[in-house]
Amino acid sequence: MSDIDLGTLYVVATPIGNLEDLSPRAARLLGEVSLIAAEDTRHTVRLLRHLGLTVPMLSLHEHNEAARVDQLDERLVRGESIALVSDAGTPLISDPGFVLVRELRARGRCIVPVPGPCALVAALSAAGLPTDRFLFQGFLPAKAGARRQRLERLASNQETLVFYESPHRIRDTLADIAAVLGERHLVLARELTKSFETFLDGSAAALLTRMEDDPDQSRGEFVIMLAGAEARHGSDAASLEADAVLEALLAEGVGVKQAAAVAARLLGGAKKAWYGRAQSLKEAR
Repeated sequence: MSDIDLGTLYVVATPIGNLEDLSPRAARLLGEVSLIAAEDTRHTVRLLRHLGLTVPMLSLHEHNEAARVDQLDERLVRGESIALVSDAGTPLISDPGFVLVRELRARGRCIVPVPGPCALVAALSAAGLPTDRFLFQGFLPAKAGARRQRLERLASNQETLVFYESPHRIRDTLADIAAVLGERHLVLARELTKSFETFLDGSAAALLTRMEDDPDQSRGEFVIMLAGAEARHGSDAASLEADAVLEALLAEGVGVKQAAAVAARLLGGAKKAWYGRAQSLKEAR
């Protein structure tokens, strides 16, 4: 069989709340493909009913994705086309699909994006925070200790920081942000494109107080957006010299925590900021 006869995997973005956000192209392709690989078929069937479509579906989620690759590839080789969808938004963005796309691309299969809704982009577009550079971290760790460590590593990043969070962890996450990053400006997007869409801004502590006063504000799915750290004072040369000190310490086998403490003593500044900088340098080695 020639490559021309092979099927196509369409990576289709679906609404994150408002069904009117589904593009005409996405709606058409969902009706034309032979199969839909869905994160949760019970969820996707509601979208298909809205569109008046009946299309065969197959579940594809984090627990079975690797096992589905050969099965879906066989269908592409037979000339069938497949739509990959997640429960909401763009597949692969903190959703399943990466393993499938990576493996199929390695096999030379045709993979076509069908762009559309994405909570990350929607939230940033209305937050009023800098978007020329941002760092998306998906979901923070579920355990408090690991979550705080991640925040400490990111404390010195100057890009806008973006996270997803669930309703049952939002208060704990805000408490950890307040503890690690203090009064850093934060914008919280809740229930994007839905009836109760809300944008809240202020410090993490202030938003936590608001949730305690109004429990409804802790319901729904969240996008947390944090202003980046302020630019460090001093010349570029001084910044390079500081990095050189950290690099030398790390090269000698000094741990990140100890390197941060030494840098803080020698050069001034907060240990947390130096910790994040040292961790970034270590990960880049």
